[in-house]
Amino acid sequence: MKLAPTVKLNNGYEMPVLGLGTYNSKDNEGEAAVKHAIDVGYRHIDTAYFYQNEAEVGKAIRDKIAEGVVKREDIFLVTKLWNVFHDPELVEGICRKQLSNFGLDYIDLYLMHMPVGYKYVDDNTLLPKNEDDVLQLSDVDYLDTYKAMEKLVKLGLVRSIGVSNFNSEQLARVLANCEIKPVNNQVECSPTLNQKALTAFCKKNGVTLTGYTPLGKPKPDIQKPDFIYSPEVAVIAKKYGKTAPQVVLRYLVGLGVIPIPKSSNTNRISENFDIFDFELTAEEMAVLDGYHTGERVVPLNLIKGQNHKYYPFSIEF
Repeated sequence: MKLAPTVKLNNGYEMPVLGLGTYNSKDNEGEAAVKHAIDVGYRHIDTAYFYQNEAEVGKAIRDKIAEGVVKREDIFLVTKLWNVFHDPELVEGICRKQLSNFGLDYIDLYLMHMPVGYKYVDDNTLLPKNEDDVLQLSDVDYLDTYKAMEKLVKLGLVRSIGVSNFNSEQLARVLANCEIKPVNNQVECSPTLNQKALTAFCKKNGVTLTGYTPLGKPKPDIQKPDFIYSPEVAVIAKKYGKTAPQVVLRYLVGLGVIPIPKSSNTNRISENFDIFDFELTAEEMAVLDGYHTGERVVPLNLIKGQNHKYYPFSIEF
């Protein structure tokens, strides 16, 4: 079976350059998706406390280990510290709870989900609102949160740590003040928001960039986004005997991005993985470059509206 190539992280661990996203994959759907993904060659699985599916993801991985399909060390499991747990006192406890959700004894990569913290009410109140239905943010400094995450590496609970939805200035601040370097920044990335500047900044600092929503949440009814439904991309896809989503994923890998397309559809999970037997020409890469507008599918409007000091998307990258 052909596996995805891997990239070496700044701490020596290897991370597959394509992963399975699991946002909104709940109940048996999430478990079935992960099992199928492992069967077809995925080894990088991405989830988060916020997705509320860590137990299903963990069960799928444990079942595949029990079946002898993979060993634990073959799997690169990514999960995230949710925003309500930014108080350094809460970090170790919730990480241990997440390990217990998975039924596993370490996490490969643990990311801070956002630079902005939310008010902690309890472990299950993920979006704390006040009586006026306004999201309650906190002003915990993400550096203090990150320092608490460094302890998780020392305790052996996680192998690598990183960040998500951080801009270049926020990442630079972590790099200047950390003891254990982040290995990864996970951000939205697709042809519409190709993140070339942020990827270059990350690369210069030995940090990999993972791209979520790489296919821009396709909407067949309105034929959007353009890069999935355009005749131009269809021509490229036809040339290689591929689909437009496969061309897009190949483009992102070509940019040095690690895409994590989300699907619960077994055919699409297989299709999204089948991108390592062709390469785009410079001209074809340029066609996809043409879709960049900088527009976001996930602008974090609930935070933006409150002018929080750590809102990440108010600068160019």
